[in-house]
Amino acid sequence: MQLKHLRTLLSPQGGAAKVTCMASSQNNAKFAVCTVDRVVLLYDEHGERRDKFSTKPADMKDNRKNYMVKGMAFSPDSTKIAIGQTDNIIFVYKIGEDWGDKKVICNKFIQTSAVTCLQWPAEYIIVFGLAEGKSSTIYGTDSYVVALTTNCSGKGILSGHADGTIVRYFFDDEGSGESQHRGSRL
Repeated sequence: MQLKHLRTLLSPQGGAAKVTCMASSQNNAKFAVCTVDRVVLLYDEHGERRDKFSTKPADMKDNRKNYMVKGMAFSPDSTKIAIGQTDNIIFVYKIGEDWGDKKVICNKFIQTSAVTCLQWPAEYIIVFGLAEGKSSTIYGTDSYVVALTTNCSGKGILSGHADGTIVRYFFDDEGSGESQHRGSRL
């Protein structure tokens, strides 16, 4: 396999951590990038920037922007995007089907600690990791959730933790007969 550079979507900028997270829609028509200034840039399938919107703090009365966006995931139908933040909240923004549709918050889920990562594998399931070690409300550990990924069917997840543990969890075993399995330390 050979890789070919097609284009640069966001030009290099001075300083570290200018991009905090990225997500691609399941229909491959949208790509989102969140920058350190908490702005979500939306690109089309050709890499053209088509839209952008600013995220909001958990406490709308607090005009200070003292949080970071740590995770983003598109809904399975690609019309919404979940945003996980370090100020202990997940916002779901309705972004619409067409470019230029108004971006509105349609759900908010307050958490007990900072959101560290996020996936949206199925229509009514948003899976997220927290700094205190929980992965959604599925299970809890005592270790910071570093990363999440889903299998291709969206019915299973892997979570990686700061202590080296990897946990595997199935929402549905898809007829394989496999049981829930907690990973071991690497």
